Amino acid sequence: MSQTDLFSAEPSAPFPADAAAEHAAALRRQLHHHAHRYYVLDAPEIPDAEYDRLFQALQALEAAHPELRTPDSPTQRVLGQVLDGFEPVRHAVPMLSIRTETDTEPTGAATFDARARRELALGEDAPPLRYACELKFDGLAVNLRYVDGVLVQAATRGDGETGEDVTQNIRTIGQIPLRLRDGPSGGAGGLPAVLEVRGEVYLRRDAFDRLNERQRERIARGDKGERTYVNPRNAAAGAVRQHDPALAAERPLSFFAYGLGEVQGWTLPDTHRGVLDALDTFGLPVCAERAVVEGADGLAAFHQRIGQQRDRLPFDIDGVVYKVDDLALQRQMGFVSREPRWAVAHKYPAQEQMTTVREIDIQVGRTGKLTPVAKLEPVFVGGTTVSNATLHNEDETRRKDVRAGDTVIVRRAGDVIPEVVGVVLERRPADAGEPFDLYQRLGGHCPVCGSDIVREEGEADWRCTGGLFCPAQRKQALLHFAGRRAMDIEGLGDKVVEQLVDAGLVRTLPELYTLGVAKLAALDRMGERSAQNLVDALEKSRHTTLGRFLFALGIRHVGEATAKALARHFGGIDRLVEASVEQLTEVADVGPVVAQSLRTFFDQPHHCEVVERLRAVGVVWDEHDGVPPAEVLPLAGLTLVLTGTLPTLGRDAAKDLIEAAGGKVSGSVSKKTHYVVAGVEAGAKLEKAQALGLPILDEAGLLALIGPGVTEGHGPNAA
Repeated sequence: MSQTDLFSAEPSAPFPADAAAEHAAALRRQLHHHAHRYYVLDAPEIPDAEYDRLFQALQALEAAHPELRTPDSPTQRVLGQVLDGFEPVRHAVPMLSIRTETDTEPTGAATFDARARRELALGEDAPPLRYACELKFDGLAVNLRYVDGVLVQAATRGDGETGEDVTQNIRTIGQIPLRLRDGPSGGAGGLPAVLEVRGEVYLRRDAFDRLNERQRERIARGDKGERTYVNPRNAAAGAVRQHDPALAAERPLSFFAYGLGEVQGWTLPDTHRGVLDALDTFGLPVCAERAVVEGADGLAAFHQRIGQQRDRLPFDIDGVVYKVDDLALQRQMGFVSREPRWAVAHKYPAQEQMTTVREIDIQVGRTGKLTPVAKLEPVFVGGTTVSNATLHNEDETRRKDVRAGDTVIVRRAGDVIPEVVGVVLERRPADAGEPFDLYQRLGGHCPVCGSDIVREEGEADWRCTGGLFCPAQRKQALLHFAGRRAMDIEGLGDKVVEQLVDAGLVRTLPELYTLGVAKLAALDRMGERSAQNLVDALEKSRHTTLGRFLFALGIRHVGEATAKALARHFGGIDRLVEASVEQLTEVADVGPVVAQSLRTFFDQPHHCEVVERLRAVGVVWDEHDGVPPAEVLPLAGLTLVLTGTLPTLGRDAAKDLIEAAGGKVSGSVSKKTHYVVAGVEAGAKLEKAQALGLPILDEAGLLALIGPGVTEGHGPNAA
């Protein structure tokens, strides 16, 4: 049977008797292969959900043909083996795995409850069973052996009977105590003579992100043999099984205890909850997200509650675990084959699945960012069907080497946009596409409007330069243009812009000024009065300042302060449009990056056309903005910090006033600050200014410093 046929087989698919043996053998080979990749090499080729599907297919086949069940079948033993180079450790009590409930809905809990009650021969009138509920961590299972309270050995699960001695690496995990705390716990005081603690070594998501960032830096430096990690579980397992403890110590691993192995010289508590409480008393980390519940309804409620919190947890889980809480009942129920009857893992919808890339498309975002997107064969992942997954940017696409035709692992967690985690290189077809090159693919032009695309030094993203002209950026350009700090068009918000663009009423900025009351009143929830108000606001916005106008154009890297500085320096739009990069850098706060961004913007003919059309529809300003040259302004070259509430000036009005006087407003106090303007309830900024001995002004002092020449028209009563 071919590999393709094997992976397409459904767990419940019927097979003729003469083909069943061959299929079972093929499934066992595949499961052993992937278990070796997962448990031994820490480099899985397929997602967990795909492995579970193969495992369930073998279970179903063996159930239909019991004579095919072999002692070495993955369904009969825990997979994994001792890695060469580590000393083997024979487990005094086998480290078995637990059964998985494949119904990912909360109602699946009822299946386990019904099975447990049946095993215990409980009738319908019997009280509900009590269960201990925990999280199913996505890490590496280990066994910690304490003798008289001292950690003497740590071992991996291995094949369940024999694991690997990883004591030195486990000792680098700060959460794991080298000596247990003494004190009363469980059924007896004092420390056990022998206590084996079972638990999970894992990597927090923030630690995983830092680790991969460090790996990328090493790769960029040319360090050979370095790689990034697909998921936290891989990285944690790889750290535990490093031959050099110093390398293991580089990764900030964490640990949660969840059970026991061999115990001597200690009376166990009566319940599993009591065991966990005792471990906590001994100083071992036990996850706080646990509970004891009653019956199927309690299990379902726990499953649902944790499912809602899953994406907010600081670590990965793929389900929850239910255990009969009473230890005497656990002993009564016993074990079957490779798993206890008294416990089950209840999973959530898989967050990773495998599918095929049909093609790689390039989307233009509302700010001009160009994003490669993998068009996928639809796959159900994270609770929904996914047909598109982001590749983030060109560098990420090339680093992962994603090509059309590839089989890839797709991840979707919660509301996060689906992404391609990695490529299954073993399945790359001979006719797969070429390595991804965004610029070459687009010929250097935006796929929507044809404008030039640029990638500034130090940035990961290519961007379309078509801003005011590009249809993909139209809504964002309109909203920015209408903003209060830009053209200040009251009433032109998100919902109105959405309707104007979707209805084709506005395609470019100048078309805003051709709108009439009749067209606007026809919009949803507008009405004639609102329409008239918007027309009045548009009319009012025709008379503006050059600084506001420049900011409204949405030129990349050009904020309010820079726009005002440009207006003061050049005095008119024509001189600015014609200025060279060198001339632009003569302006205060304009460095090479901003200067190049300005030059790129005005080098696009359609941008200059939009500017001219705006002037043609009546947008006007005083070419000199009514202010003297920057060098003669009272606050030229000075930096001020605002703190507290001023008597009459709002924060924005005070900022406008300072900038109109040639000053700069900073958000933090430093030795470079010239004045601090303090109002009521000024806090830490005022205290720091006093400590540094900086001049402190109130509102009256600020107005006196600026003088009447600038304050006219900028005060609290200004229009």
